[in-house]
Formats: sequence, C-alpha cells, structure tokens
Amino acid sequence: MNQAKILPGYWYDRLAVNAETAIFHQWEQLEASGSIENFRILTGETEGFREGWFFADSDAFKWLDAAARVYATHPSPRLAALMDDFITLIGRVQKTDGYIYTYNQIHFPDTRWANLQIEHELYCHGHLIEAGISHHQATGRNDLIEIAQRAADRIVADFKGKGPVYTPGHQEIEIALLRLYRLTEQADYLDTARQFIEQRGRQRGFGLSVFRQNSIVEKRKEVVKRQRQAHLAAHPDLTPFQVPAGNEAKKPWNITLRYTLNALTGKYLQQHAPVRAQTVPVGHSVRFAYLETAVSMLARESGDLSLLTPLERVWDHMVSRRMYVTGGIGSLPALEGFGNDYELDPEFAYAETCAALASMFWNWEMVQLTDRAQYSDLFEWQLYNAAGVGMGVEGTSYLYNNPLTCKGGVTRQAWYEVPCCPSNISRTWADLGKYLYTNDEKNVWVHQYVNSETVFEKCGNVNLKIETGFPWQGNVRIVVTPGETQAFSLHLRIPSWTKDTLLRINNEGHDFPTADPVDNEQTASGYDPRISRFFDIQRNWSSGDLVEIDFNMDIQLRRAHPKVKGHKGKVAVTAGPLVYCLESVDNYEVDIFNVQIDPTSLAEQFDSDLLGGTSVISAKSLDSTPLTFIPYYLWGNRGPSQMTVWVRA
Repeated sequence: MNQAKILPGYWYDRLAVNAETAIFHQWEQLEASGSIENFRILTGETEGFREGWFFADSDAFKWLDAAARVYATHPSPRLAALMDDFITLIGRVQKTDGYIYTYNQIHFPDTRWANLQIEHELYCHGHLIEAGISHHQATGRNDLIEIAQRAADRIVADFKGKGPVYTPGHQEIEIALLRLYRLTEQADYLDTARQFIEQRGRQRGFGLSVFRQNSIVEKRKEVVKRQRQAHLAAHPDLTPFQVPAGNEAKKPWNITLRYTLNALTGKYLQQHAPVRAQTVPVGHSVRFAYLETAVSMLARESGDLSLLTPLERVWDHMVSRRMYVTGGIGSLPALEGFGNDYELDPEFAYAETCAALASMFWNWEMVQLTDRAQYSDLFEWQLYNAAGVGMGVEGTSYLYNNPLTCKGGVTRQAWYEVPCCPSNISRTWADLGKYLYTNDEKNVWVHQYVNSETVFEKCGNVNLKIETGFPWQGNVRIVVTPGETQAFSLHLRIPSWTKDTLLRINNEGHDFPTADPVDNEQTASGYDPRISRFFDIQRNWSSGDLVEIDFNMDIQLRRAHPKVKGHKGKVAVTAGPLVYCLESVDNYEVDIFNVQIDPTSLAEQFDSDLLGGTSVISAKSLDSTPLTFIPYYLWGNRGPSQMTVWVRA
C-alpha cells in the first residue's frame, strides 16, 4: 500500500496529537497499570505480582504496533528508545521455542493453549506478530520481526493440521498470519490462517466445551487470586494500581440470559456455523469484524472468490439492519455485540470503538477485493463518527463504549481495565495515509478526501496531490502530475451523503452522469453507504492537470426505519460525513431528550474557538429556544455531560 504524506489540515492536526501526545500517554498508562512490568517480573528483573487480565500482553503488543506505525511518519528519539527497550524485554521473555504469554509463564508455567475460547493466547500472539511486521516496515530492522516469526512458527507447529477444537475464541491471529504471509510469502502462514477460518463453527458439542473451559478458567482465576493474596500479605506496603471505574452501560433486563445463550450456542464467538454458511452478523462485534477482515484477506491472498458471497451477505445485513447511524456496531452491553434486526436502542448502544475500527479494516479489504465504493464510504463514515469519537481532542482521554444517548454515567477516561481501544485508534490513525488511494498500472482510485500527496509508481510515477476542506467543506482540488503524458483512469468516490456534485477539469465544467437507481431496502439507521459510487475520468493526463470537485454538504435530517423502536418522530442531524448531537454543556437550559427542533431553523457555521475549531449547527426549538449541535465525535470533551443524537422534529 502507498503511504501517502498527510498535508496540513484536519487530519494533519489530529495525527500530530496522536504522535506527540497520545502514544506517550498510552505507554505511561501501560507502565502504571503493570502491563509492561509483567514482562520485567517474568525475567526476574523486578519483584512484583502480575497485573491485569490474562490477555494484558495484547495491550502492550498493540501499543508497540501503534508506536511503530507512528514512528513511520513521525520519528522521534524518545519513541525509538521506548520501542527498543521494550523489544529487548520481549526477547528476554519469549521462550526459545517461540511461545510467549506472561499469564501462563508466571502463574501456570506447564500449561499452553488450554482454554482457547476464553483466555486469548492466540489473540495476544497475533498482536505481537502485527507489531513485528509494523516495526520491520517502519524501521527496516529485523529484531522484532524475528521474535514475531518465532511466535508464528510455534503456532504453525502446534496447530497446523488440527481440527475445529483448535480454533481461537477471539479472532486476530488470522489477520496477523495473513499479514505475515503478505510480507514473507511463506505458505505455512496462509495455510494456518485458512485453517483457523475454515474450521470455525464446525466443532461438535461446542456449548459443552466452552462451559468446561469456563469452569477451568474460573478455577485458574481462584489460584491467581490466592497467589495475589499471599503476595500482598508478604508485602504489606504494596499499593496495587487501581484502574478507573470505567463507564456505565445501560442494559436490557434480560441481558444475562441472552449472553449465556449466545455463548453456549457459539454465536458470541461466531462458532455457531461455518464461515461460508453464516448469514447475519452475530455475537461480539469486534470478534465478528476481525473475522470478516480475515476472510476478506484470505479471499484476496488465495484468490478464492467463493468467499465473497458470504462476505457481502453479512455486510449487507449489518448495514441494513444492525448498524447505528454513527456507523457503530454492537447494540448490547455485556454481550458487547449485535442484537436482533432493528434492535438499535441509542441508550443501550455499546458500539465499542474497537468494533468500528475492526469494521474499517474489513471495509478496506473489501474495497480492494471488489472496487466498490460502498466500502470506502462506510470506512469514511466510521472514521469520522463511530471510531473518531474514541479519542479526545487532547489525546489523553478515551471512550470505550459509545452510546447515542447518554443521560449520565459515560465520560472520557484516561485508561480502562480493558484498554484495547486507545492503541487501536492510534495504530489506525498512524496508518491513515495507507487508506486513501489504491492503484494498478492503468487505474487510480481515490477512496478518501484528505489533504495529502503521493506517487503511484505502478502508473508511471504519477504524482497526485489533494487539497480539501473536509470534513467541514466539500471543496476538493486534485493536481495530477505524471512523469510524462499518459492515459489512465482516475476513479473518484462520490460519497453517499452528497447531491448535486460539481466537477471541473482544468477549469472546464463537466456533468456527473445520473446514478443508476439502487433497489435497496431502507436501512435501520437512515445512513446507506450503498448509494456511493466511483466516477471514472478516463483521459490522457499531463503535468499539472487540475480536477476540482464541489461536494454538496447541506444539512440532512435522517430518519430511522419504522421497525426501530422509539425513533418515531425523531431525526439525526448530519452534514457531509459528520453526525451531529446535542450536548448538555451547550444547551444547559434545555431538555435535550424531549425538545422538538424547527427543521427550517438549522444553519451551519464554523467556530474556530470551540474544541480546537469545529463546525456547529445552530437551530431553534418550536418555542424559539436556541440550540447548538456539535459533531458527535467531539462530545464529552468538556467534562461529564448528557448527550443525544436523535432529536424530535
């Protein structure tokens, strides 16, 4: 993938916060919470007790992955030193045969791969492998990739050729092995990833198996608890790190029963049916989207396009019936996953940040597999909304679950007991330049409109530069500079949210052809990426050719499907790729959950002093009370507050 250079503008500023503040804040939190210290304890370098969940290694490895990706575009001696020290520490912890999992190595040194559906050993190894790949690509060095390959080779040796019992509970290792295959072209990695994917959902008696594993896991937790008590008794002056309490999530009355049934039937883990037979998105939403990402990668790398049908089937079902207007997925807390069709209560919404990011990974693979604009459209929508909300403007506070209505109890936190989201955001943003374009010898696709510049070597060293006011303004300037005059097609994504687009090529106006009618069922959320399409410009390009586009970003009022309960008479306010919300801090004298807006009063303006500079939408209620809407991704940056996306109109 091309890593386009991000130029000054909206994303330039956000990526600077990511590189200069967020990545170091995350390291400090990992140190404070014991995730890094766990490795030192294992080496004997320090004395202490292992902290965190059994999968805490994954958060440390994911940070290293994010740090490497940040370093690729924002190198700094401080970041390099942190990575080097941690890589050395990992090398000391890893067993000579490649295995590394501090939970077992410290507490149960004779145990490996015992509770694959619950304890996430393979998930942790997957994040280590991804970190190794990213570090190698960023630095050209081999120290971490060699550690990662030893881990991958251990997995191949222990799992290749085995049956459905040996599939992971939390998908991720599949993505890691497929990325490693792309780097090394070693067939064992492709074959093992394919095995994990194809064996999924084929285990007989899965419910009984997961019940037994859960029993073993609980007994192991009791052993660790007793070990901790003994350690604290021997060290009375020790004060363990206290993780912030985290956020509340309003739950349906029957959530415990639903969670139990999901787990025992395999749906929670996408183990209920083989991948090719799965028809709807179910279970834990992050695991689901990681699985679909891996299936898409497998289809691309193996050429097995028979996988495309189930991929498109579950994607379409998700978009049409099980996705929030923000692009968030996962409507049930505790389950952290999908509910039934049209079950999209805005206050129950879990919509985990990692789920939106995982969906973006999936959409990126799908657009490369199909060249269909709908996947890039959803990527953009989630980038700005369902994922964009996950990091605060200062880079040191985060949201894990993302309701669309908050009546209190959800605030941005510096860290979480399960801190999977912060570094996941950071690694995705750091790679933003890789998600903007694709190309081959005769085609260039523009997927995202971001101030950027890149060179396409496959097309004969074509330089392409974009200047835009996104996400606030719809103006886009594209300067095309080939090495010499040559013919190729430039494919411009026409977003689903725009109408009446204007196009000029070298100051000459051109008409967009009318899009073919799309026979789609109305989506549950009111947002439909399937409307998006690519517009193709085929011509002989010369140095300095200028393409100018004006995308209409008028305010739109979106309505949910009638089957979505509690949304009758309500709208979601959007403009361009952004979803807006009412936050109590801006509307402190208003009952934001019951106020009725006057749709004719909506007007957009830019406030350079608010939250680093943002568009706001002003409105009036039916009794002429002033109202202020801000972008959804910015809510919660000014302390505890209430918020709603859906308003009466």
